[in-house]
Amino acid sequence: MNSTLMALLDAGAQHDIEFDGGLSNHLPMALVALAALGAADAHLKRYAKGYSAKLRSAPPAAPWLAHVPWASRLGDGQAWPAYRQLFAEWLSHESVDEVLAQVLPQLMPGCGAAAFHGMIRTAYAVQARHGGELADALAYWACRNMALPTVPERARSTADLQKVLAALPSVAVEARFITTRMRAAAAAPGFAAAVARLRIDDATLPMLARHAARLYVSTGDFTVLHLVTSAHALRQLLPFVPEPLLAVRSYWRAYAAGHSAVDAKPDGLGKPGAATALLGWPQLIAAAMASSDEHLIKLVHSCREEQALYGGNAWQWAASRAVADATEAQA
Repeated sequence: MNSTLMALLDAGAQHDIEFDGGLSNHLPMALVALAALGAADAHLKRYAKGYSAKLRSAPPAAPWLAHVPWASRLGDGQAWPAYRQLFAEWLSHESVDEVLAQVLPQLMPGCGAAAFHGMIRTAYAVQARHGGELADALAYWACRNMALPTVPERARSTADLQKVLAALPSVAVEARFITTRMRAAAAAPGFAAAVARLRIDDATLPMLARHAARLYVSTGDFTVLHLVTSAHALRQLLPFVPEPLLAVRSYWRAYAAGHSAVDAKPDGLGKPGAATALLGWPQLIAAAMASSDEHLIKLVHSCREEQALYGGNAWQWAASRAVADATEAQA
């Protein structure tokens, strides 16, 4: 266990979950990703110091009122101080496995919370095995929980993802935040009926993960980046969920909303632009290490782990696209 990472995550508890009017605090996630990619202790400290400068202080602690059901304040953006106290106390009495088995089924219907960052941050906290960060991550997921309109239960008639995605309504909403566009997409006529068509089984999550990687190769779209990293996060959390396919069903609904809200449309799925060359993993990792961009760091980490499990090179192409775009932006 990396003692420097643990200490930096301890120190990170002083920061609020968001900054600059609602942007997610990525510091703990970026630190875990950098450590997994092999960053030295000095590198982690430099990154934490630089990123922390733009963060605001966490609000004062607040108690969770006795006898109040824990799920009663889901989606209440003011409840993070109370939720972090609740989850910290809960984790002091029960194991991580026990707590996650109880809370994830109720959190998953709102897994699109804060553009999936509640779920992603939770997965990174589990990966780091840091109790305080896990409490804060679960609290973030809970207070930003975004339950989308329910999808009617019906015979799920196809496993053809491309056919279902093609039937989703395309929603063009000018909004700063991904979640605003996701809500609009999920409320659009025809969305629920299209989502209900996809058959959910053990092959669904790998299929969604691979599609997200290929779509990112073709578009470089910021919303699609979050589909890539959220698919990785869900895979890490599924072992703790009592009914994994129900969790995947909830994730698919949020994934579909994100897909409908994508700004850029691909010319050809999985087809990289002319500026993208397939880079080796040592080059990709070096680029992530040299970057201050938390999204690039997380994407390279997620892509490396997903490709190691699933095979193929879709994720390597996705990471290469991200590095190429970052290089071009800096030119």
